[in-house]
Amino acid sequence: MPCNPVGWTRRELLTGAMHGAGTLGLAALSGLLTRDSRAGTGTLTGALHQPARAKRVIYLFMNGAPTHVDIFDHKPKLTEMHGQPVPESFIAGKRFSTMSGGVTGKLMLAPIQPFHRRGQCGAWVSDLMPYTARMADDLCIIRSMHTDAVNHAPAISLMLSGAQIPGRPTLGGWLSYGLGSERDELPAFVAMTSVSKGTTCGQIFYDFYWGAGFLPSRHQGVKFRNSSDPVLYLSDPPGMRREWRRGQLDAIAELNRQKLGAVGDPEIATRISQYEMAYRMQASVPELADLASEPKSVLDLYGPQVLEPGSFARNCLMARRLIERGTRYVQVMHAGWDQHNSITTELYTQCRDTDQPSWALVQDLKQRGLLDDTLVIWGGEFGRTPFIQNDIANRKTWGRDHHPYAYTTWLAGGGIKPGLQYGESDELGMNVASNGVHVHDLQATILAACGIDHEKLTYRFQGRDFRLTDVHGKVVRELFA
Repeated sequence: MPCNPVGWTRRELLTGAMHGAGTLGLAALSGLLTRDSRAGTGTLTGALHQPARAKRVIYLFMNGAPTHVDIFDHKPKLTEMHGQPVPESFIAGKRFSTMSGGVTGKLMLAPIQPFHRRGQCGAWVSDLMPYTARMADDLCIIRSMHTDAVNHAPAISLMLSGAQIPGRPTLGGWLSYGLGSERDELPAFVAMTSVSKGTTCGQIFYDFYWGAGFLPSRHQGVKFRNSSDPVLYLSDPPGMRREWRRGQLDAIAELNRQKLGAVGDPEIATRISQYEMAYRMQASVPELADLASEPKSVLDLYGPQVLEPGSFARNCLMARRLIERGTRYVQVMHAGWDQHNSITTELYTQCRDTDQPSWALVQDLKQRGLLDDTLVIWGGEFGRTPFIQNDIANRKTWGRDHHPYAYTTWLAGGGIKPGLQYGESDELGMNVASNGVHVHDLQATILAACGIDHEKLTYRFQGRDFRLTDVHGKVVRELFA
């Protein structure tokens, strides 16, 4: 330490004080780490707020917004009004994307494929989704979702983090923070992305879609790459032996522990634990990514793309393998649903690439006895307009714009009531007609399925207790079996 205290910097003073304080310094460090582990007033410390129906969650997130009126929300009136102007009473005072221009006088567009009732529950599902139609009796279909945002990134951020502005912790981060990890060989929160080949309307995958925000960084989602080597920088360089790597990590950990003792930054403890997890993942991830142990019957279940790294089918199978090995939350994101001028072309591709794998995931989980306590969610950030975008006389350019006022999401497993059709949109699929479910309500319901009270799981940041649902949200208890 400097002999002249007048010349000390603030950092030197604090560092010196901690070195000289002995037991007092260790007690302060212990307090910092305890605060980090319990951060906030509402984290869970071993006991859930309520009985948990789901132990884990898989979110099949369709970036770009699937068109509810073409897939899940059957509206005969829309077919009757095909080519007629949208009634002013349905759009008065509403905000739409600027890509629509003025919406007054826009023409109504009928569904591009027929709907049929499916299963014993009689749910309407389009011919675009034949595999999903097979499992109608396993699904809880919510047709009254609504949101506040009209553009993709803000709406996705709102759905996943509870705020349109990036920077808040995402759903997976909150579940990791609230429930912890079941295993230490794999992350509690994993994100995977895919996009259909040849699509012209893929959305950007921003890192904040799986971010931890202001939560400790160990709760951030680990992004798996679209390759046979899914985690970047995990492999040892050529010539590096396992025992050398172990010795290197031990030396780095010792240096980090010394720094932790000097400055007391909880993120250093996170760094130590993440180095250790990375070391264990060097053995667990190659085993996870090797599908050789999967029988042909399972591979066939997911469809022909399952062996293609980066495909939605492959990611769905990987999601099952991850939750089977203890991962708490898997976010499987698929881009390309932004059909402003490709409803009659690329929508078919999107449905073909995602329909069978989504069905296969639910069936696979069911066969293994995992569906009962695994919540599967399918949906996007909003829906698509019942009126057309572009020229109705040119079918190849038909499209639909962003639509936040009513859309569809389905849930399966995790204590959710199967065969339930919840909520309704109006006769044109334009607005919610009954039992509306806001994105904050869905978030609250997901947390409730996992045994968490969304009002009690909080984290103190900048003087305020934050939560996933902000200051909103109510649990939709009718969805539970």
